[in-house]
Amino acid sequence: MARCDEGYLCDVCGDEVKNIIESDLYLRYVLGEIDSRSLLSGAERHIRCNPTQAQFIVDEAFKPVVVSGPFSKTELDAESVREREEFVTRGWRRLREVHRLGLPISEYPLAKADRKPS
Repeated sequence: MARCDEGYLCDVCGDEVKNIIESDLYLRYVLGEIDSRSLLSGAERHIRCNPTQAQFIVDEAFKPVVVSGPFSKTELDAESVREREEFVTRGWRRLREVHRLGLPISEYPLAKADRKPS
């Protein structure tokens, strides 16, 4: 998706990732989990095709994703889940915002103060 912002295929389901608001790659960039160089070479997938990340998005506009097994958020302590939900949901909302506002890519990531401590 990085070079032309559309037309990249999901490496999980094979369908087109039509824009950045569907992009797990761009969500991870907004969250500060990857750098901008990775947008050019990273594997693309839909947000929902990465259920271990998508399960932490809690918003009325996002249909919940449920993961079973060892990677389920039900296997984590409540405080860690709450923090991760807050962080990933904030990143998902930011992704939608930058798309709507047409911001330059350098302004996509959450401010360092808003990122989860390493």
